[in-house]
Amino acid sequence: MTTNLIEPGELGRHRADPDWAIIDCRFELARPDWGEQAFAAAHIPNALYAHLDRDLSGPRTALTGRHPLPEVGALVATFARWGIDDRVQVVAYDQGGAVAFAARLWWLLRWLGHGKVAVLDGGLAAWERAGLPLDSVTTARAPRRFRAAPAADAVVTSAALERLVASGALERGEQLLVDARGADRFAGENETLDPVAGHVPGARNHPFAINLDARGRFLDAAALERRWAERLRGRGAAEVIAMCGSGVTACHNLLALEVAGLPGARLYAGSWSEWIRDPARPVARGPEAPAGAGAAAQAAAAPPNTRTS
Repeated sequence: MTTNLIEPGELGRHRADPDWAIIDCRFELARPDWGEQAFAAAHIPNALYAHLDRDLSGPRTALTGRHPLPEVGALVATFARWGIDDRVQVVAYDQGGAVAFAARLWWLLRWLGHGKVAVLDGGLAAWERAGLPLDSVTTARAPRRFRAAPAADAVVTSAALERLVASGALERGEQLLVDARGADRFAGENETLDPVAGHVPGARNHPFAINLDARGRFLDAAALERRWAERLRGRGAAEVIAMCGSGVTACHNLLALEVAGLPGARLYAGSWSEWIRDPARPVARGPEAPAGAGAAAQAAAAPPNTRTS
């Protein structure tokens, strides 16, 4: 079983193995059709395509964020259609080193109890640098029976997070809410995707890009462990709740924690785009407060906004 990350060479040796499923997760938020078009032009041989909106997210509603979790039944049907069962090793990849969309698929499979899933480190760019082949032929896999065992405690709801914020649990450090968005969006200075800028009071900022080296590959386990130890400050990973704009790049942080040997963190799947759906939920602006200052210092530095968009 290969979990978390896989090298291009190892995947190359298994690309024709019927018990390996390769899933192309390329996507661009600004151009939702781009990934599918790129897949049609060239992809790793025998790969299938996963669309973020259609396959890896559920329907949006007035109460959800931009990429709500799919219903379990719908996700089971998708995985079965892709020919995934208990015997299948899944490998997800996307366009480059960020692999955030591939990490979303990694997390979804782990959420439903499928441990045999890894992300191609460095994405398709690393595959091409290794001189491995591409194909434009779309192949099919025979359906298999996917058995789901959802981990209910892996997901944090907006209601649960509201209670944590109201109780002061984030300020006291009993839970660590980690936002994967860039520092400017976290501070509310450059919001380009959502109608309200800022962050959840008490949250901490850990942009997912700092999990990567200059080549767009994950830092090694020891380096990630050191970097996350600075963020955790003595807390266990089980006290971490990962979030981002819509529950996608947060999965990159969850994957990085697993690579670092720090399992057990949870996902706030609705993330920022769901949090701001309710005008009563508080919003903070400004950079992250100093360690130990908590939500009160953030509020003092940057009072919650008045819900203008």
